[in-house]
Amino acid sequence: MHSTRTALSVVGAAIAVLALAGCTTTATPPAESDAPLAEEQELVVGVQFPIEGLDPHGALSQDGGTGLAAESIYSNLIKTTGAGEFEGELAESWEANEDASEWTFTLRDDIVFSDETPVTSEDVVASFERVLALAGPLAGNFKDYTVAAPDERTVVFTPPASDAALLGKLVNFSVTPAGVDESSFAEPIGSGPFMVEEFVPGSSLQLVPNPNYWGEVPTLESLELRTIPELAARITALQTGEIQAAWGMPDDQVTMLREDSELVVETEPTAAVLTMWMNSSTPALADAEVRRAIWQAVDFETIVTSLFPETGTIADSPVAPNVLGYAPQELVEFDPDAAKAALDEAGFDYSTVLRFQYSQPQFAEVTKAVASDLAEIGVQVEVLEKEQAVFLEDLLALNWDINIQQIGSAGFDAATNLGRLYTCAANRMGYCNPELDALLAEAGSISDVEEREALYADAIEIIWGDAVGMFPMFPETAYVWRSDVQGFVPAPDGRVDFSGITIAAE
Repeated sequence: MHSTRTALSVVGAAIAVLALAGCTTTATPPAESDAPLAEEQELVVGVQFPIEGLDPHGALSQDGGTGLAAESIYSNLIKTTGAGEFEGELAESWEANEDASEWTFTLRDDIVFSDETPVTSEDVVASFERVLALAGPLAGNFKDYTVAAPDERTVVFTPPASDAALLGKLVNFSVTPAGVDESSFAEPIGSGPFMVEEFVPGSSLQLVPNPNYWGEVPTLESLELRTIPELAARITALQTGEIQAAWGMPDDQVTMLREDSELVVETEPTAAVLTMWMNSSTPALADAEVRRAIWQAVDFETIVTSLFPETGTIADSPVAPNVLGYAPQELVEFDPDAAKAALDEAGFDYSTVLRFQYSQPQFAEVTKAVASDLAEIGVQVEVLEKEQAVFLEDLLALNWDINIQQIGSAGFDAATNLGRLYTCAANRMGYCNPELDALLAEAGSISDVEEREALYADAIEIIWGDAVGMFPMFPETAYVWRSDVQGFVPAPDGRVDFSGITIAAE
């Protein structure tokens, strides 16, 4: 893209260095292929998770389907390029004051929305205030923040306390025009590389290039994100050329797909952890000793190595190794006899049926395996597959006992995972620990990297020791695309950027 970018690393720098973020660099685009282009520049992607809505601010904003769509339709203030590294999108530059209690962003002056209206600081402020008002998943990062627009190109964020992790929290914050409401997202207006031509929720999203895009307008003439939740159908569609890219392939299919000369297969490390929260507000799970015993009763080493030999590594922390704040813990040893004895001593009621919810098809086998191991010691589990919208509603309502999902750390910073989800105020898993709250608050407010890492290590020790959840695996994502698709770059968070893709002539 022919655009000026601003880069900043917060991993190795203190706040005094953060204030130098106004320096600019130019992003390097992927190397272009010399292959001649196909006459029809059309890309169809098989999407595993249904795209139920296009609102980047509300309850579905961090959902895999909505997040993928948002990457193409909207622009963010900034984006991450690696652990603690950032580039500007709408923001030309930014700086923090000495203690990171105020952050000032300067917008580019040449960006317009797809309807040709300029993107201004008023739009940024309105979008941020809408995130807070809708109280969706992203809002948990910004409790008691204020935002102001001193002029058309300047936006000032003021956290309630110093916040050295603000950049990581903003990477999934999309900007829409001021004045939008729920009805606006049937035909949304954005400043991203594509715009919506047709949208059938849960089925298909048809996109075309945005001629007013601030970067290099995509070569693709059309992009379809087609929902194909069934694995067999997705693989068949790839092999026949009905679709040209997909991801989230299970391990037992990766080897077979690699043998197809017309396909490219790559696995991409994520900044996520396969996480099984246990609802501490459920009476049967209120005791940490009970939660630890349930964890001890599951043979996760066998489950991970048998179900995820290509894309899974046993986890030793609730955040991934490539995340600022990662601190390894001693693995929970599989010992069903000790687990049963601990449950007996705690007075566990074996007539309790624990509701284990999931929504993503690739979690079906692992949830069944966990339920089977627990059944061996007399713990009853009901495995509940739910539609994504129902899953999310029940998740926030704590209408479950065990919950499985893949939880990432936006910006590769533990603040966007632990600091957002594990506080008393977040109430995501019925767990509240004032000591943990204090550690997370301090870790998110100071600039010294070593001090932040030490505080997160203490926080992780509490989360792990209290068995707030079970954390079995660091996952990778298997991406597959047809060999004529040029410029496809796997994304650690699943939010693939399609803007630089071309289709080569056969």
